Amino acid sequence: MDGLDPRATHGGTEPILDDGRGTVAGGAPAGAFDPWRYRDEAGVASADLTGYKVEATDGAIGKIDRASHEVDDSYLVVDTGPWVFGKKVMLPAGTVNHVDHDARTVHVDREKDQIKAAPEYDESSHADPGYRDRLGGYYGENHSALPPDVPPRI
Repeated sequence: MDGLDPRATHGGTEPILDDGRGTVAGGAPAGAFDPWRYRDEAGVASADLTGYKVEATDGAIGKIDRASHEVDDSYLVVDTGPWVFGKKVMLPAGTVNHVDHDARTVHVDREKDQIKAAPEYDESSHADPGYRDRLGGYYGENHSALPPDVPPRI
């Protein structure tokens, strides 16, 4: 068997765009952030996450008070207890990195300060399209397609 020439192009017939970072014509960009949809690899499925602990990348933020599994409209409402003076925060489903069902813990890919600085949650306006646009936009702006421990591609 002949060795592969590292300078040669190998693989499928799909055109590679975006400097080879995985985007194909007509497809979603690799690592695209959808704030209102759980990631397939997060391990959420249709599990009831109510009561699970929530861990940011730099520590605990509270427990899940309510979780939604609506198509393109999923989110978590987290009771932060004393961390943010007894307030609740709403986290779009796209912030969920993975779930440890054995430990009943949801890990999100944001830091505590990012969550604390998000648009304030108000139970009466959580379904308001303007609020949801601001919240989804805020978390979208603070999204990295690569996990924090992965070095950037060169």
